[in-house]
Amino acid sequence: MGKRIKKLKKIRIHREGTDTLIYGAVCFAAIAFILWTAFDNKIAFWAFVAVFGTIYAIVTNFYRCPIRYFGTDDTDNIVVAPADGRVVVVEEVFEDEYFHDNRLMISIFMSLWNVHANWFPVDGKVKSVIHKNGNYHKAWLPKASEENEHADIMITTPDGVDVLCRQIAGAVARRIVTYAKEGEDCYIDEHLGFIKLGSRVDVYLPVGSKPCVKVGQLTTGDQTVIANLGTK
Repeated sequence: MGKRIKKLKKIRIHREGTDTLIYGAVCFAAIAFILWTAFDNKIAFWAFVAVFGTIYAIVTNFYRCPIRYFGTDDTDNIVVAPADGRVVVVEEVFEDEYFHDNRLMISIFMSLWNVHANWFPVDGKVKSVIHKNGNYHKAWLPKASEENEHADIMITTPDGVDVLCRQIAGAVARRIVTYAKEGEDCYIDEHLGFIKLGSRVDVYLPVGSKPCVKVGQLTTGDQTVIANLGTK
């Protein structure tokens, strides 16, 4: 597709967490000031600092957004991990909603400790973006892929191959943010969206694609090659 366009903003904290972290810092400072000035005994102050500080550090870690580039412009047939996490499924399944045939499904589960930004797994054009309401089963369960609230992003590669990327809400994650827009060109290195708290991302590939990961393997979004489409 020629030289890929890199639109990734150089940010360390994801924009989805900016307001949360700012309001949290203001609340932290206000309560800490009150506890420090209102009581001669500073035990309450230090207990609050320890507890709230730990929580704030966890939330900050959750919203971190490392700057990543795949490292080469040669992305023909390459499928990269759309998310940080652990591979929980690598298997051939029958996909009856869009393709109505067998597909290679690779699923990545994101825990609370993972980066929760999502990347486009392939270069191409966004064919459709569909959000569907649903349940909130634990994200690693097989039924979560179809029954949980999810957003489906269909991407057509330069070779005309349709790849489905599905953002899935989990038992805790209740907000899926999708930046992909129908009709837009998309590239590896660009953010597809963001899912708050633990969740999962599925990728559906044509049968014949060669998986490059195994169940249990850790992935790094936009860095780990999870499959080769093998269209050439």
